[in-house]
Amino acid sequence: MANASSYVSMQDELRISTYTWPTTAEPARGVVQIAHGLAEHGSRYARFAGALNSAGFHAIASDHRGHGSSITDTPGDFGAQGFAALWSDIEQLGESLRLDHPNLPLFLFAHSMGSFAAQHVLIERSDLYDGVVLSGSTTLDVLAANMADAPAGDLSVFNSAFEHRTGYEWLTRDEAEVDTYVADPLCGFDLPDTTVPALFTGADELADPRKLGEIRSDLPLLLTSGSDDPLADGGQLIELLASRYREAGLSEVTVKIYLGARHEIVNETNRDEVTSDIIDWLTDRLG
Repeated sequence: MANASSYVSMQDELRISTYTWPTTAEPARGVVQIAHGLAEHGSRYARFAGALNSAGFHAIASDHRGHGSSITDTPGDFGAQGFAALWSDIEQLGESLRLDHPNLPLFLFAHSMGSFAAQHVLIERSDLYDGVVLSGSTTLDVLAANMADAPAGDLSVFNSAFEHRTGYEWLTRDEAEVDTYVADPLCGFDLPDTTVPALFTGADELADPRKLGEIRSDLPLLLTSGSDDPLADGGQLIELLASRYREAGLSEVTVKIYLGARHEIVNETNRDEVTSDIIDWLTDRLG
């Protein structure tokens, strides 16, 4: 069971819920901050957190503003300060974890929308982390162009290449996981028309070599995705994202694409392989 807590956002005094899964390993080896995706919540990562605990890592997830227990009004609404406030919340939690665990390496695992926010965090605060994992990510400027004609807030376009049983088959090949998602009232909710466009805030900045050059060059970065994730375009957009980071001077950028896997790789049919690979990558960077 996770220890539930919260912190007050410095952006607008919104209370952000958190979940902590402490490892029982002595001594602990590191800390992993988890940033979840759109229309889901932090406690969905309990299984992944348990694997991290077994490997000696503390795991801490938050419910982003407009999500999970951090919802105060309309689900999916980021508030007056928009998406930028969400990535600032991630930075604030990262700063707090640094203070709480001054002698342990701190890593960020960020999925989907969380990875979009993390791309901004990389530019602003790459000093916070000893390594960053971007899961289910993409090149936001290209995705924005590809979705230009899609209705605002409509994510059904992502399911167009898959069998249509629930409309969420694009998430994972595991039907039980899809059904659990659909049955969860804190997942898959209707989004305000402003939410998806807000995700593309600053997308051009994330493609700007000058801005990417502000990321510290020795930051280890793992970009991992499924080949059938519609956000990845067969892996091409992940490779493009990696190329941009390498060209900006990052010396340790690793790409791992899982053949046939879809968007939520830690909930995929091969999730044990995925989780093991991520933990191996984290462990290799403890030294």
